[in-house]
Amino acid sequence: MTNPLLRASELPFGLPDYHAIRPEHYVEAVEAGAREQLAELADIARDDSPPSFGNTFVAFERSGQLLRRALQAFGNVRAAHGTPEIQDAHARIQSVLTEHEDAVRLDAPLFARLSSLDAARLGGEDARLVEETLRDFRQAGAELGDADKAALRALNSRLSDLSTEYSRRLLAGMNAAAVHFATAGELRGLGQGELDSAAAAARDAGHADGYLITLGLPTAQPVLERLELTESRRRIFEASVNRGIRGDHPTLDLAAEMAGLRADRAGLLGYANHAEYALEAQTAPSLTAVMDRLAALVPAAVANAEREAAVLADSAGRSLEPWDWAHASAAVLRTRYDVDAAALRPWFELESVVRDGVFRAATLLYGVTFAERHDLPVYHPDVRVWEVSDVDGSALGLFLGDYFARPTKTGGAWMNSIRLGAGLFGELPVVTNNLNIARPAADGPALVSLDELRTLFHEFGHALHGLFSAAMYPSLAGTAVPRDFVEYPSQVNEMWSLWPEVAEGYIRHHLTGEPLPDGTLDRLEAAALWGEGFATTEYLAAAVLDLAWHSLAPGERVADPLDFEDAALRRAGFDPAAVPPRYRTGYFKHIFGGGYAAGYYSYIWSQILDADTVEWFKERGGLTRENGDRFREGLLARGNTRDPLESYVDFRGRPAEIGPLLARRGLGV
Repeated sequence: MTNPLLRASELPFGLPDYHAIRPEHYVEAVEAGAREQLAELADIARDDSPPSFGNTFVAFERSGQLLRRALQAFGNVRAAHGTPEIQDAHARIQSVLTEHEDAVRLDAPLFARLSSLDAARLGGEDARLVEETLRDFRQAGAELGDADKAALRALNSRLSDLSTEYSRRLLAGMNAAAVHFATAGELRGLGQGELDSAAAAARDAGHADGYLITLGLPTAQPVLERLELTESRRRIFEASVNRGIRGDHPTLDLAAEMAGLRADRAGLLGYANHAEYALEAQTAPSLTAVMDRLAALVPAAVANAEREAAVLADSAGRSLEPWDWAHASAAVLRTRYDVDAAALRPWFELESVVRDGVFRAATLLYGVTFAERHDLPVYHPDVRVWEVSDVDGSALGLFLGDYFARPTKTGGAWMNSIRLGAGLFGELPVVTNNLNIARPAADGPALVSLDELRTLFHEFGHALHGLFSAAMYPSLAGTAVPRDFVEYPSQVNEMWSLWPEVAEGYIRHHLTGEPLPDGTLDRLEAAALWGEGFATTEYLAAAVLDLAWHSLAPGERVADPLDFEDAALRRAGFDPAAVPPRYRTGYFKHIFGGGYAAGYYSYIWSQILDADTVEWFKERGGLTRENGDRFREGLLARGNTRDPLESYVDFRGRPAEIGPLLARRGLGV
């Protein structure tokens, strides 16, 4: 069969022909694309005409179109439908890609040609492209000597293999850690739809009977707040926190080796540790600034969590184990705030949330509209496709929604770009959102929790960032911004999930069509600070753990990852036995199997911008087209075409203030 990736797709918006693509096609296209780009770059380096912006940096951006097309087609499939064949392809692709990236970034003649350009007269996006490209080359080792380049290549190759294996074991371990229950009585507290879903999951996993509770990626598992039996909660909690530690899929050794090798690589490149290396490309001014910010937030967050624990213990009449926290917290919400999160699920049906909530908010704010298409090939039957039109009716891009959990899908939620909105190639964006909502049994409704509701709006904020891209150059387009800025637009989009004008359009009981009982949204708002102590503490603990792993000095090694984790958390002021971090080392995919190494702090860092922007929207009337257009044009469309903080100051009229975030999190610091 002819490899469909070897030529540009003729489908609308350049969508890959997923029905025709086989796992081996991805490997073949990546290998061919790497060879093709190296030949193109050799031509740039050998060009003996005077260097110009066009024959250096624009030519560099134009190179590697086959490779880019193949990688973007593969990237989402690998995480969303990682069959054994796809995982094998991923291992090969990562090996090829690591070698190729080194071949490009360590190419001395190419770097000499690029750096020979006098860019003093350039401005705007052109100047930004030069600045970002040269920094990337330098950070990748372009200025090292030959011996150090050889050492760097070896480190990068080993790190690539380790990260691939970590992701493979994590997915296998997460599936293996799913908890089987023999009777429905052990799952008392779950609704009939959830029980039906758990029974179907058990059969799909090969059990003759019973019920299977599958795990999500974070430590906290949503079912813990609804399960009434302590023993059932304990089994699920312990299965969650012990992933990667016990069983047939250990990851701790991989994580420790990765952290040590990253430290060695940082030293080779002239940095004190990997965290300093990683932060050079971020908006945060320094590692010290990040550490100081986290250190200032931790005591107040821990104090809030302790106050919440005291309330929970008093309410329950006993000290609580960590697996009891979510259940007891939900009880306090019911008694103190008259909010029953589990009882609200029938009002949040997935189809209505997406169509009449997520999409409608975008229409009200930005004027964009969505039309579902059933004629385009997708990589899994669960995937749905919508064509997105701009306010003037012109085509804006495609949006793919892949919402249900399955054994081949990585846990968590994320956004990917299959095509970038880059003016250089005249292409329109194709973006995806992935979640892991429990699949309903048979034809039952898919009901979402309040957390999943926020996640749907959050991930669509990323999607809008990609769809609204107005950049010329692919490497600066859409979400290609610093890691500690990329979460900002998605966090802002969460504000519309319960905004009254949006809520009235989609929150309906899935059986009766009735709206929420009067006063429910007000009670949810009044209860917003309850649980922030726990939520902020578990997040900050994960951010501190990330930086601890990536503050190792070159040559430093960790013999016992669990002791290291415990000591790092306690040294920072946490009690991990009471409030475990959101991710432990054994299943911290963000940093050991993703791109967030030394960057998990970015969520709270970008929330400073987010909370300040929410205040801006409220001050200016909220959900209006005028506000949406300004946010779109001033921030979302710009991508990385200039320093994102400059874009923020231009949009807001001043730098962000931290006060709104402290108020939101209940942190009086």
